[in-house]
Amino acid sequence: MKLSDIEFKAMNNPLRRFIQKHLEFRNFRSLGLVDKNMNILEIGCGSGYGAVLLSTLQPKSYIGIDLMPEQISLTGQWRLPGYEFKTMDASDMRDIASQSRDIIVIFGILHHITKWRKVIKECRRILISGGKLFIEEPNGKIVAYFDRLFHWGHPNADFSLEMLEKELIQNDFTIKRKRIITGFGTYYARLN
Repeated sequence: MKLSDIEFKAMNNPLRRFIQKHLEFRNFRSLGLVDKNMNILEIGCGSGYGAVLLSTLQPKSYIGIDLMPEQISLTGQWRLPGYEFKTMDASDMRDIASQSRDIIVIFGILHHITKWRKVIKECRRILISGGKLFIEEPNGKIVAYFDRLFHWGHPNADFSLEMLEKELIQNDFTIKRKRIITGFGTYYARLN
């Protein structure tokens, strides 16, 4: 789904970047996102700030995708030479080769996607054997609360952390580590 105007503004401000850096990225690192010189895909890259954080891993290559061209147009502000940003639907990433990525990172975007299960299937296709998937997501109840409060207009997807875990396991991932705090889950899953 494309973000509503109000959520677009909420996702592109200093407070959001602070949370992404000091909470989400720190959680990913503590769960095992430390490998350098890897081929990284970021799903839902937004304005590109996640790429700035991931640049500390000195990736061999980086691709960031987002459904919104408005977000992709903002990625140039970070001046990351060699980083590739594409407008793409995460449920259909056929332009990204199978078994071409070592690591996939998702900073809280699956709950925006009605076809989020297809995204997990695509992650399975794109990752190498033993590849790592890092996901941070709010539980479905948190999303519903924020929608009632802020009218962000999330899809009525059947997304929950429990369903996410089941989908990961059904797609041949092993959940190596997870942390759930106040309705937000952070996962490190490895493709078998």
